[in-house]
Amino acid sequence: MGFILFDYVLHKKDLKQAEPEAARALPPSLKPAFVEGFLVPENLRYHPGHSWIARERRNLARVGVDEFAAALAGKIEKIELPKPGTWVRQGQKVVAFTRHGEKAEMVSPTEGEVVEINQEVLDDPAVVRKDPYGQGWLMTVHVPDEEGTLRNLVPTNLVRSWIRDAVERLYALQSPALGMAAADGGRPVDDLLEGLPDADWKKVTSEFFLS
Repeated sequence: MGFILFDYVLHKKDLKQAEPEAARALPPSLKPAFVEGFLVPENLRYHPGHSWIARERRNLARVGVDEFAAALAGKIEKIELPKPGTWVRQGQKVVAFTRHGEKAEMVSPTEGEVVEINQEVLDDPAVVRKDPYGQGWLMTVHVPDEEGTLRNLVPTNLVRSWIRDAVERLYALQSPALGMAAADGGRPVDDLLEGLPDADWKKVTSEFFLS
């Protein structure tokens, strides 16, 4: 079978329209950048498990999931977060997404004490997909060792290649009968795996979320 373009993975909208629309939704403090159609703000730091971390002030960081993770998790029905006061370790499973009765977990990008959780995403999990870098943030964490945290994050000069690799790995996981094609521009659909009935959501998310 010849190559089939993943129309259900990327919206084939004119990027002159699609990318500015996505960029406008970002908080003003974030600098927009796109890799293979995914929004990846340049002034955030990223964990290999596809969460992001932003320094709010000295020893306080805000944590969320990147757009690739949000699209991969897709139409989640429930989010579980650690309670304020909980001590979390970098690389520890601290976030859980539930969809169709299955649960996928995500690890923390930092070590420290949870200060606040975002009640809005608990009440409406869809916010994570709609606005992963803004209203869809997950929690704030008091981080005593900021330098230690940075050592295990994706180096800033490698973020673009890291996202490209994630997209290529996602395509490679799909059934060969579906065919494959490199991303040719566009914005990701709301739920990357919804159109792939053979995909094991829990297994795929666990691989990318390092859980």
